[in-house]
Amino acid sequence: MCTAALLDASLAAAADGSGPFSADPLSTWQTDGIVWSLASANGVVYVGGSFDTVRPPGSAPGQKTVKRTNFAAFDAVTGKLLPCAPSFTGLNHSLRAMKVSPDGRTLYVGGSFNSVGSTRVANAAAINTADCSLSADFRPAVSATVRAIDVTANAVYLGGDFSRVSGQARSRVAALQPKGPLLPFKADFDHPVRALSAAPSHGKLFVGGDFDSVNGRSDHALVTLDAGSGATLLSYPGWFSLQASVKAIVRDNSRFFVGVEGHGPTILEPRISGRLTNGTMVWKDTCRGATQALVPFQGVLYSASHAHDCADTPGGFPESGDRQHLMAQSMTDRSILHWFPDTNDGMGEGVGPRALAVEKGVLWVGGEFTKVNEKPQMGLARFGNRDTGAPKVPALSLAAAKPGKVTIAWRASWDRDDAALTYKIYRDGKLVARKTESSAYWDRAQMNYTDSVKAGSRHRYTIDVTDGTNTSRKSAALTVAVPKAASRTGGGHR
Repeated sequence: MCTAALLDASLAAAADGSGPFSADPLSTWQTDGIVWSLASANGVVYVGGSFDTVRPPGSAPGQKTVKRTNFAAFDAVTGKLLPCAPSFTGLNHSLRAMKVSPDGRTLYVGGSFNSVGSTRVANAAAINTADCSLSADFRPAVSATVRAIDVTANAVYLGGDFSRVSGQARSRVAALQPKGPLLPFKADFDHPVRALSAAPSHGKLFVGGDFDSVNGRSDHALVTLDAGSGATLLSYPGWFSLQASVKAIVRDNSRFFVGVEGHGPTILEPRISGRLTNGTMVWKDTCRGATQALVPFQGVLYSASHAHDCADTPGGFPESGDRQHLMAQSMTDRSILHWFPDTNDGMGEGVGPRALAVEKGVLWVGGEFTKVNEKPQMGLARFGNRDTGAPKVPALSLAAAKPGKVTIAWRASWDRDDAALTYKIYRDGKLVARKTESSAYWDRAQMNYTDSVKAGSRHRYTIDVTDGTNTSRKSAALTVAVPKAASRTGGGHR
């Protein structure tokens, strides 16, 4: 089998099944700029942002590039670049929001652009997923940037900076028929809308953003509107600081989840869960770190942020001067799970990841990062369910040595997706002990093992560590000369 076929088979196997995601990234194409939005359907992941080219996995910037103007499409499982490649140009030429229709036939896109290929449009358009053609029906004239989209069977909701849509006044939120005509839905927001989530079975539209006033009354960052009229149904006083805005809203069948970005050094930027039926809060975490995107999958809420203080949330980590950019939590009780792949802050505003999507059992991440798990990777990353990374091997040191006893010591290692690690200690190449300990990157215990040996002997100790699937290499050997027993001295008889 050729190398490419082996790679495709490996990636397909990584996505097979429904287990939790590994923290080890799959081989993935890269962009030369920021990915602002991801959408998926029918085994395809659509990537939108501010970029001019994409390049294959492992390629350095500027090498082996393929032209893609702010939009690209990939096979979700193999990661293969697909030929679907409309170009979005003009104005600030960025694609900020995308959502596929419930039937999977239409990809609705929004941002800051005035052309798709050679066709003039105004910040919103639709792509037919079957043949990647521009829809002739959905071409509303939107007066400014579209930052959020959600779609139901009967409506396409847009949110952003605009004040007019299709020649009519619409203040930062609008609803259109899937074929394009404007719906009577109308609401008034004083500042940009950045997140939308429709719950058609409840007749609700959740709206988040930077706003302080909705429909003429004081409402900050999050409201629930009537999905048909735009009237305010629910407000959320006390959920957020006045310096916070809502950047992400997602839902399942019974709850909605909100991601918060703060504007100030001491502002909480949590994830919050509420009930779809009445809007009451279920839980709220205590993290700081500008949440940008959320995606629920198999009872886990995955988030993109740069979390740096979650000490008061179960399973969370203290402030330590660094940032954790990807995180997983129980949707039931907010507990932070042991899943810690990471990116850097990257380019642009230095936020890191900006968008998340799950398709065919693969988690896709987009943003402004240039590294993933400390290795070069720009704009895009993917995670399947095959654990391929071994923990780092610890370094051994001698803690104590006396006749008949040797104590060796090491600092616990840690693994990005397994808390409990097993350490195997070898004397002269023979396994003599195993020890299991749970650890995380912020909590690594000092460990030791005391070996019984013959006084005056000499031994070489090594150690390796396994997460149950992958085992590290053996450590450098620690050579120990065991002290001899003290000689007996005594006086003679007189």
